[in-house]
Amino acid sequence: MAKIKLTKGELKRQRDSLKQFEHYLPILLLKKQQLQFERERIRRDLKQKIEEIDALEGEISDWSGLLNEERGYIAKWVSPKEVVTKDFNIAGVDIPILERVDFEEPEYDLYIAPLWVDTAIEKIKGLVVLLEEEKILKSQIKILERELRVTTQRVNLFEKVKIPECKENVRLIRIYLGEQETNAVGRSKIAKSKIERVIMEEVTA
Repeated sequence: MAKIKLTKGELKRQRDSLKQFEHYLPILLLKKQQLQFERERIRRDLKQKIEEIDALEGEISDWSGLLNEERGYIAKWVSPKEVVTKDFNIAGVDIPILERVDFEEPEYDLYIAPLWVDTAIEKIKGLVVLLEEEKILKSQIKILERELRVTTQRVNLFEKVKIPECKENVRLIRIYLGEQETNAVGRSKIAKSKIERVIMEEVTA
């Protein structure tokens, strides 16, 4: 603990700091709780998203042989042209959310293209969107965990260091000032007693 000045000015400063720490601690605790809640919610969303991806991949794999034959034919129709995200604020933290995934509109000869191409394109586009959503959810968790780590450090700093330190400083300063006041009163009484004795001696002389 750093050495503190045992003065009334320092006492006020320590009390003000204590008041500030005690004001912000509940806010930090609430933020920590919100971050934990949102992280768990997104983890559940991610788990569900992975299950959807697995199911759709299983469905697509049923005609993977056909896709291998026509991969070059449909590749450009299922590759994202643009992935659009925006920021969303959770507990004072900006996290990305997926707005949409844009694709090129398929243009092919319906007479030449295999009958299953329409279905394949839609299914694979759906899988691409799910994979982008998975990526965004993982990014959200990473951001929230980083912010949660910082918030937890601040909570611990306030709870275990700053608030106890300020309380102890206030206690020490008050004890010191109290002793100084008691000593001052004692000295005043002694001085008064001496003056009274001198006066009495002069009177009786």
